[in-house]
Amino acid sequence: MKVYESDKIRNLSLIGHSGSGKTTLTEAILYVTGVIKRQGKVDDGNTVSDFDKEEIARKVSIGTSVIPTEWQDIKYNFLDTPGYFDFAGEMYGALRASEGAILLIDASSGVEVGTEKAWKYTEEHNIPKMIFLNKMDKENVNFEKNLNNIKDYFGDKVIPFTLPIGEAENFKGFVSTIDEIAYEYDGKDAKKIDIPAGLQDDIASINESLMEKVAETDEELMEKYFEGEEFTIDEIRKGLKLSIMNGDLVPLIVGSAENAVGIDYLLNVAKNYMPNPTEVGPYVGKKGDEEVERKVDVNEPFSAIVFKTIVDPFVGKLSLFKVISGKITKDDEIYNASKDTTEKLGGLFVLRGKNQIDVPEILAGDIGATSKLQITQTGDTICSKSDPILYPRIEYPQPTLYFAVEPKSKGDEEKISSSLRKLVEEDPTFIIERNSETKQLLIGGQGNMQLTVIKDKLKNNFGVDVVLTTPKVAYRETIKGTSSVQGKHKKQSGGAGQYGDVYIRFEPTEEDFVFEEEVFGGAVPKNFFPAVEKGLRESLEKGVLAGYPVVNVKATLFDGSYHPVDSNEMAFKIAASLAFKKGMQEANPVLLEPIMHLEILVPEEYMGDVMGDMNKRRGRILGMEPQPDGSQLIIAEAPQAELFQYAIDLRSMTQARGSFTMEFARYEEVPSDIAEAIIEEAKAEKE
Repeated sequence: MKVYESDKIRNLSLIGHSGSGKTTLTEAILYVTGVIKRQGKVDDGNTVSDFDKEEIARKVSIGTSVIPTEWQDIKYNFLDTPGYFDFAGEMYGALRASEGAILLIDASSGVEVGTEKAWKYTEEHNIPKMIFLNKMDKENVNFEKNLNNIKDYFGDKVIPFTLPIGEAENFKGFVSTIDEIAYEYDGKDAKKIDIPAGLQDDIASINESLMEKVAETDEELMEKYFEGEEFTIDEIRKGLKLSIMNGDLVPLIVGSAENAVGIDYLLNVAKNYMPNPTEVGPYVGKKGDEEVERKVDVNEPFSAIVFKTIVDPFVGKLSLFKVISGKITKDDEIYNASKDTTEKLGGLFVLRGKNQIDVPEILAGDIGATSKLQITQTGDTICSKSDPILYPRIEYPQPTLYFAVEPKSKGDEEKISSSLRKLVEEDPTFIIERNSETKQLLIGGQGNMQLTVIKDKLKNNFGVDVVLTTPKVAYRETIKGTSSVQGKHKKQSGGAGQYGDVYIRFEPTEEDFVFEEEVFGGAVPKNFFPAVEKGLRESLEKGVLAGYPVVNVKATLFDGSYHPVDSNEMAFKIAASLAFKKGMQEANPVLLEPIMHLEILVPEEYMGDVMGDMNKRRGRILGMEPQPDGSQLIIAEAPQAELFQYAIDLRSMTQARGSFTMEFARYEEVPSDIAEAIIEEAKAEKE
C-alpha cells in the first residue's frame, strides 16, 4: 500500500446498533474497491473485520478493527466498531482516531437504542457524520417511514442525499438528490437511468433544503441565495462540506451492504463531503505545564495517539495509533510522553483486520500499527523526544458490573493475574482489582457480555478456566451501647508466669478507633499502655458477630492490676483482647453495610419503574434533576449488597437507555432480619 498525503486520507468510524451491518459494510467496501473477490459473511465467520475467535463464535464484533482501502486516489481507513453496549469503549477509541463517522441504521428496524447512543456521543463531541440506511432490500421496508422515524429522533438536519428506486424486495437503486442522477444496480455495478416519475417534486424540495444549508455557511452565499442566483458546483460542494463539519447537516444515503448497492456512491460522498485530517484541529496538548498546538501537518514534529491495543498470545502485542503530526518511519525510536520513556518500534505496518501490510512510513493524519511496545498502552501519547507533547487521554466509562474470579483448578492464581493484566491492556473499560478485605480478585466492566468474553478469552487464549461469582460484601461491625469489662490473663506454668489485668470501657465514636487511658495510681504501669492498645487494634480485625472488621469504637483503659514479676507486654496484650471480646458482646454489637451513592440517568418514561425498583433494593431516592435532553437524573442511595446485578437490571428495565455511576458513600446498620442471615452465613463458612 502506498503512502498517502494527509489531504488524501479519510478516517471514518462505522457506528450504530448491533446488527445494523457495519461489518458487512466493510466487506462490501473491500469488494467494491477490489481488495477481495467475494464478500464474506458474519454468519459464515469469514469476514476480514471480525477475525477474533470470540467474534466468529458469537457472530458480533467485540473489538474495533481497522479496514484501510484505496479508491480513486483516496485512502480510506474504516474503523469497524462493535454495536453491543458492553463494548462502547471501542467506539470511543475509534472516534478519537477519526475525523468523521458513518452511522448505520437497519432499514428493517429503524432507529434503535444503539443508534441513539452513537448519535448522542457524536453530537456531544462534534463529530461530523453521515447516515447509511442499510438493508433497503429487506421485506416490508418503507423509506418514508424510516425517514420520518429518523427525523423524529434527530431532527431536520438529516437530509437525504439519495431517494430509493423501488421498495423492499424491489429496491434496485436510487436517485442522487445533489446532482439529480438516477442509478440502477446490478450487483456492485451501477448504470445511469432516467429519474422515475413522481420523484421530481421530492428532489426539488430536498435541493431547496440543501441550498439553504449552503447559504447559511457564508454571508456572500446568503446574499446570492436571497437574490435568486444559482450556486456554482464548487460553492455547493464547499458549503455542504462546511455544513456537515459544523454539524448542521447529516447526509442520508440508502443502500444494501449485503448486495453492495450504493457503496461506490457512499465512498464518493465520503471523499467529497467528509473532512480530511488537515481540515480538523489543531490538536491541543501539554508540553510541561504549557499548552501547545499541533497541526495535522507532515512538517510538524512527530506525535501520535495510541487508540487501541491488541494482545494476541501468538502474535504478541500490537499498538494501533493515529499520527497527529509529522511522520514516523520504522527505524524511529519513539518517546512515550505519558510514561516518560523511550521505546523501539517492532516494525511499522497498517492493519487490515488481522493482516499486517508493511509500509516504510506513516504520515500525519494516517493510522498505523507497530508491535512489541512493552510499556505503551491505549490512550498514551507517542512523539519525538526532542519536541514532546502530551495529548489528553481518551475518556472511558467507569465499570458498573463486578464479578469475583476464582480458578477452577488450584494453582492457577498467578496465571489468572498475568492473563487478566494482558486483557486490561486490550480493553481500558475493563479493570481488575484485589479486595484486601474479602481477599477476592474482582473484574469490573460495562456488562455481562463483556465479562463473559473476558472469561472465554482466559480459557481460549491463555488456557485458564475460571468461575465468575457475585463478589462478597465488605461488611463492618460496631457497637451501639456502652460496656465496662475486665480482661484478665493469668498463666502459671513453672518458672516465669504471665499476668495482665485490665478494665476497659467501650463506647461508640465517630472516628474509626480511639484509645484513651484514665488509670490512676499506677494500677497499670504506663509502659504497658502500648501493649493494651496493640491488643485492641489487632482485635479490631475480627468482630464478635461474624468476624468482620470493627469500626467506630472508643476504648478507655480505666483500671487494672499487675504483677511485679509475671506481668509483661504479651500478658497485657492478651488481657486487652479478652476484654475486647467481652466488651463488644455487652455493648450491643451491630452489623454495618456499605451504602452506595448512585446517579442514574434515564429517559422520563422509565422513571416509575426505576424508582420502584430502587425501593425494592432498600434504596432511598434523594432527588431528581431534569436534564437538557429531556431525560432525568435520579440521585439515590442503596446498600451495595443489592446492587451487584444493577447494571444488568437497569439495562433490561430501560431497554438499555439508562446508565448510572456509583461510588461508596458510608456504612450504615443492616436491618436485624437481614443481619441475622448474614451472621449465620458467615458462621457456616467458618465451620
